[in-house]
Amino acid sequence: MTINHFIEQTLLKPSTTERQIIDLCNDAKKYEFYAVCVNSCYVALAKQLLSKSTVKIVSVVGFPLGAMSTEAKVFEAKTAVNDGADEIDMVINIGLLRSKNYVAVFKDISDVKAAIGKTPLKVILEISELSKNEIVKICEICLDAKVDFIKTSTGFSKSGATLTAVKIIKKIVKDRAKIKASGGIRDRETALKYIDAGADRIGTSSGVAMMTNKTDTAKY
Repeated sequence: MTINHFIEQTLLKPSTTERQIIDLCNDAKKYEFYAVCVNSCYVALAKQLLSKSTVKIVSVVGFPLGAMSTEAKVFEAKTAVNDGADEIDMVINIGLLRSKNYVAVFKDISDVKAAIGKTPLKVILEISELSKNEIVKICEICLDAKVDFIKTSTGFSKSGATLTAVKIIKKIVKDRAKIKASGGIRDRETALKYIDAGADRIGTSSGVAMMTNKTDTAKY
């Protein structure tokens, strides 16, 4: 399996420098990863660096907490797309979901989806903060909002992706949305297990290690 085409090579640490973004994009081109995933402030730089390649640019929005206003998420998403983002990964408002304010959760997602038009939208659930029933409910809301992908985790909470969660999500969404597994996936063998479980993309900071068969212990 050509695992590189599943990988979104990711660098989202708050201390990330321009030099590190340059290295990220060079690695993505070298190994022909599907995409790089960066904070929105670096989308324009990534666009400049990747303009002559097939590597796509993914920007996170409302990251990593998801607790800002919907208007702020909409503005960030639109700005990222204007700067060159090919896809948007937005974090849900976990507090509103756990409050059972499902109308507000749906509006938060659907307003961002409407703002970016045909640009693919991934919705980050942060599964470590949710019960199984909450995972089921947010997946149903995401389908109602016609999102393109459901993403497991930011990598900034107490834990990341789990195979169990990916299987639950796949059972709910079937072929109506794709799945991005992210958070704590650091080696090729683990990534392949997620793909076998139904993941269509792998978000990881360890893509280079996966391609060179080295061990990467870095946090996502």
